[in-house]
Amino acid sequence: MEPQTADRTQSPSSPSLASPAAPGPLASFVRFVVCGGGIGVLSSFAVPLVAMTMPWAVANAVITVASTLLCTELHALFTFGTGRRPGWRRHLQSSGSAAAAYAVTCAAMFLLHVIQSAPGMLTEQAVYLTASGLAGIGRFLVLRLFVFTSGRKSTLRPRHSVLPLPRPVLTQAAVATTC
Repeated sequence: MEPQTADRTQSPSSPSLASPAAPGPLASFVRFVVCGGGIGVLSSFAVPLVAMTMPWAVANAVITVASTLLCTELHALFTFGTGRRPGWRRHLQSSGSAAAAYAVTCAAMFLLHVIQSAPGMLTEQAVYLTASGLAGIGRFLVLRLFVFTSGRKSTLRPRHSVLPLPRPVLTQAAVATTC
């Protein structure tokens, strides 16, 4: 009889469990920028078009929600290579990171106006773009390290099957001495 293993899964190289290889950190960052930036540019064109049928603030909110949902889908499937669509939990985590990034850019602009009562447009743009870039890097790290981690192999899992400890063999002499 063959010894049983504690890890009852098939080997990672088996076709039934094979998932697409997750891209490395640099490749996923480039994909993050392309997907997020591309959707951001499309959203900036969509808001004024939708605002022709409703108030601007409502149009902005609708497009922001739709673009965040679309970006989360793209990040799960393409940017971080999880091999499956995100569930509600990942959507909520992703939208939380987007809200945190929004708060960072708002705080930066608020602080700018506290420090300088009438900053020029160039200064405002520089502060906003810097805060947006830093918030984007932070959002990328949160998504890569916490939200979309299950698609990649964890370093904490054993690489080989774990075999049970051998059982002691009871002989007649061992039984006789204990009785």
